Amino acid sequence: MLRLILAAALAAAAFAGNEPNSQPNPYETVKGWFHLPEGRTMGSTSSVAIDSKGHIWIADRCGKNSCAGSDLNPVFEFDESGKMLKNFGAGMFIFPHGMFIDKQDNIYIADELAHIMVKLSPEGKVLLTIGQKGVASDADDGLDQPTSVAVAGNGDIFISEGHNERRGQGPADIRKYSKDGKLIKRWGEHGSGPGQLEMPHSLTFDTAGRLLVADRMNNRVEIFDQDGNFIAAWTQFSRPSGVFVDRHDVLYVTDSESQSVKPDPNAARGRGRGRGGMNSDYGWNPGWKRGVRIGSAKTGEVVAFIPDPQGEDLTVRHPATTGAEGLTVDRHGNIYAAEVGPKDVKRYVKK
Repeated sequence: MLRLILAAALAAAAFAGNEPNSQPNPYETVKGWFHLPEGRTMGSTSSVAIDSKGHIWIADRCGKNSCAGSDLNPVFEFDESGKMLKNFGAGMFIFPHGMFIDKQDNIYIADELAHIMVKLSPEGKVLLTIGQKGVASDADDGLDQPTSVAVAGNGDIFISEGHNERRGQGPADIRKYSKDGKLIKRWGEHGSGPGQLEMPHSLTFDTAGRLLVADRMNNRVEIFDQDGNFIAAWTQFSRPSGVFVDRHDVLYVTDSESQSVKPDPNAARGRGRGRGGMNSDYGWNPGWKRGVRIGSAKTGEVVAFIPDPQGEDLTVRHPATTGAEGLTVDRHGNIYAAEVGPKDVKRYVKK
């Protein structure tokens, strides 16, 4: 109990003096930095990562918002100038959602609607698959709506599950696997208490090896050790869709959903992709604006805010998702932000 009280006190201290949306924006937006083959357009994407060479990898949804029935290649490798180097993966995925690249430059992709996590070599060879494509499963060797994947320094694989837009339905947990795909443990349950989850949407590690989780429907970042023990919950980064920590323990959090206007549940009906639609308060987060917040993974202090490029009235025009859902940062400090609604990947560079 004392530990939870101290964690809450730390979160409150970090939030003090950091009014929502008040931080400066030291970045400028770069659009159109990547070059696709003629006739190919970028689809919805929340999957972006950087390899050891500084190359940018993106998994889109085959020019649309799904790869179902498509013969397009969804996995791209670009160099820093935006030149496309590789494009592969046709037929492998339905709905790529989260991406991670390990120290050997192997690519891990969590596919929410295919219910699989696939590990690929940089050449596109399948090295490991967890789950059975098209089968949602609670079994040790299965997955159900995997949203994100992150790999620890020792090779252990962490996968978040659960993308149901109604509270308390479907999975809401973290699975931990060995590097060869054997389940070690899992934790998490529905709720908003310490250690509980609602739509764990993205995963990242800090330099101490702590696991940071974008607990999106609870409007917070939760922090765990690698055994699933709860450490802290931070609300000062708003409603997190994507989280990333760089080698200096700078924390980047993107909010693609916060709305100041309470959604109409009738208008939202059917958006749940077969999962029963949304709660009437889905995305409602008064006082917070969408965008990327940047701060410290050690203290939780927020120091910068990049507003959503869609603009101020986006909550009325685009009630679902705008701006980035996934993000990563290169060795120069440039941010790459993958967008589902606008079907784009923005680059943010320091002014």
